[in-house]
Amino acid sequence: MKHLSIVVPDEQVSMSTIACIIGSYQVFTTANDFLIKSNLPPLYKIELIGASKTDFLDKDFLQIRQQASIDEIKHTDLVIIPATRIRAYSTSTTNNKLLMDWIATQYKEGAEIASMCAGGFMLASTGLLSGKICSTHWALANEFRSLFPDVRLQADQLITDEGGIYTNGGAYSFLHLLIYLIEKFYGRATALYCAKYFQIDLDRNWQSEFSIFIGHKKHNDKEILDAQTYMEENYADKITIKGLADKFCIGRRNFDRRFIKATGLSPLDYLQRIKIEVAKKSFENTRKSVSEIMYEVGYNDAKAFREVFHRVTGLSPVDYKMKYSKKQ
Repeated sequence: MKHLSIVVPDEQVSMSTIACIIGSYQVFTTANDFLIKSNLPPLYKIELIGASKTDFLDKDFLQIRQQASIDEIKHTDLVIIPATRIRAYSTSTTNNKLLMDWIATQYKEGAEIASMCAGGFMLASTGLLSGKICSTHWALANEFRSLFPDVRLQADQLITDEGGIYTNGGAYSFLHLLIYLIEKFYGRATALYCAKYFQIDLDRNWQSEFSIFIGHKKHNDKEILDAQTYMEENYADKITIKGLADKFCIGRRNFDRRFIKATGLSPLDYLQRIKIEVAKKSFENTRKSVSEIMYEVGYNDAKAFREVFHRVTGLSPVDYKMKYSKKQ
């Protein structure tokens, strides 16, 4: 039987931490039960793991006691890191640093690692994400990029999977990661059963439809900051990136390079996301047609607008309007 370790952090936690721990334990236990009912052995021994057995998670009116300490677990096959309030290794408690060191060691010895929501900060602090892709809550994307510039953050993605490391987006989307892991390790039949039992939508791949675009501005490049402000104030005008670079007296290639370094996005992608964010708010709050909104945000080509909108949100303009507008 394989071993699953669900990490129980010491302090630096939120109510989401508890939800992730309980949800992970319950979904994997149900997957094991499904195998047992099918006359098959359970796949994982599931344990809650802490830095010690004496220091337990205590948040508001809820407490979780770990079943084993990291000293007792010499080998595990899968580690789940719940959402946490940890932002960097240097700011973590002593016990959480011990947990991070243990996670890094387990990965090097063959374990696979999954992080949920802001648990990606804890995972990134181990160094295991360096050069790799990951996701986290869309609202934390700018902070994450500032702290871990060597990680290829893909905040639009609901789930990432690279080199035995799995991450997911924000809040209760951890349930989708659990179903993804169940399908990967238990098979489609078990995943379908768990999805139906817990009423979790299958095959959702994006968190972008839920995100609110907030450009990263905590950087020291004044010209790029001015360019961002100009884009946000004049998004409906015919802006070219060459014209923008000329406006701020920067060569085009150097402008692109500096913009990406400062914001994590290309100038064109940044401008498109500004336009789509305005369009989303219009769909949510007005009776205007798709064409009217398209023109208002500076698009004249319906096909181009649909393609960019779908790339940014994962939905077509019509589908987004039908799903989120209260004024049909």
